[in-house]
Amino acid sequence: MKSFKFPSAYSILFILIIIVAILTWIIPAGHYQLELNPLLGSEVPVAGTYSVTQANPQGITDILLAPIDGLWNHRTGQAAAIDVALFILIIGGFLGITTKTGAIDAGIQRVTGRLAGKEELMIPILMGLFALGGTIYGMAEESLPFYSLLVPVMVAARFDRLVAAATVLLGAGIGTLGSTINPFATVIAANAAGIPFTQGMGLRIVLLLLCWCLAVAWVLRYAIAVRKDPKASCLANLAGEKGSETLAPVHIAFTRTHKVILTLFTCAFAIMIYGVSARGWWMGEISAMFLGFSLLIGIVARMSESLFIETFIEGAKELLGVALIIGIARGIVVMMDNGMITHTLLYAAESIVTGLPALIFVFVSWGLEALLSILIPSSSGLAVMSMPIMAPLADFAGLPRNLMVTIYQSASGIVNLVTPTSGVVMGGLAIAKVPYGQYLRWVAPLLLALIIVNLFILSLSALL
Repeated sequence: MKSFKFPSAYSILFILIIIVAILTWIIPAGHYQLELNPLLGSEVPVAGTYSVTQANPQGITDILLAPIDGLWNHRTGQAAAIDVALFILIIGGFLGITTKTGAIDAGIQRVTGRLAGKEELMIPILMGLFALGGTIYGMAEESLPFYSLLVPVMVAARFDRLVAAATVLLGAGIGTLGSTINPFATVIAANAAGIPFTQGMGLRIVLLLLCWCLAVAWVLRYAIAVRKDPKASCLANLAGEKGSETLAPVHIAFTRTHKVILTLFTCAFAIMIYGVSARGWWMGEISAMFLGFSLLIGIVARMSESLFIETFIEGAKELLGVALIIGIARGIVVMMDNGMITHTLLYAAESIVTGLPALIFVFVSWGLEALLSILIPSSSGLAVMSMPIMAPLADFAGLPRNLMVTIYQSASGIVNLVTPTSGVVMGGLAIAKVPYGQYLRWVAPLLLALIIVNLFILSLSALL
């Protein structure tokens, strides 16, 4: 077992594509009738209308095309994850330009100097901010730039890269798990279930607070152990890993230019959050905004045209692998849809939970939503697909539909902390250079605790 090496993210995702392709030869093809939901502005499945359809098993050519279709669907000519991939590349250029100015190193030195002896306070504060982003607007792809930003900060504070990755991934992920007004999860799911999204808000707030406390305690415990003994790091035994990174250079003067650049840097992220939450921005608008700030920072730093272009390209090159990972992850979903098995899996879930007693219904439906979340990592996509089917079944179990909405987002939220089909999980870990296997082993006990807490709270709510 010592000789076993966990596959890279690319291999894991490509293996999953092959497995899904094999399943399209085994699982019968099927389809629900769809109807337009005016509240959602999209089509949703109609319960009770599932029918078997002509199979479309996926072959070798489809397997090779899946990562391509994950970025840009050649069959329909529609963009898939290409906008997210381009966003990643532009963010890479933006971070490259900012880093080249020396402002980040100087700022890190200033912050760590002032937090000497209290560095662990960064973890609950930052995880709280990311959780707010998750619960308010479902912070996901927007969190990817923060991995590159936090890695040097956490390492300079004598933690490791896993602490940086966990702060972002678990912070935003727990917020999404306990979504309160998240339009991409709670609001869509509630609309698809035919109820106001405010129903069940109290239960979701309880889950949010409990799970956030668990996650913060887990990350803090590990971070403090690493700071006391670098050998306690889960990354210490990696090939080529020395247990620590190159820290910010000593005695960097924090100049007025650095202050202006860091102000612009912070404004870029603040505008991104505002644009997404208040103006309905998505990847195109966000990418253009970061490109504009890259140019502005280059001007402030008095970079020459040739240095700016070279630095921007180098920064984008650093995150090219992450952009590819996102496309491959999306290819798994494309493979399922093209193979006509997505609706069949949903129909199987409908058949399993129909007629179950209330308490058993909670456990089984949670498990089914978790399974579907692996196959459909998009929280909005899962809400649109599953809620029109699952919510009416809660009526027969004598449970309120808002509980089904909370079951859905609880299961989806926990799975999306670890699922390899999520471009956010695999992309974020790739940016932080944390192997997926190491992260999975480290987070497994926390994941078990979160599942127990969630199922206990949901069951208690069903019984009251």
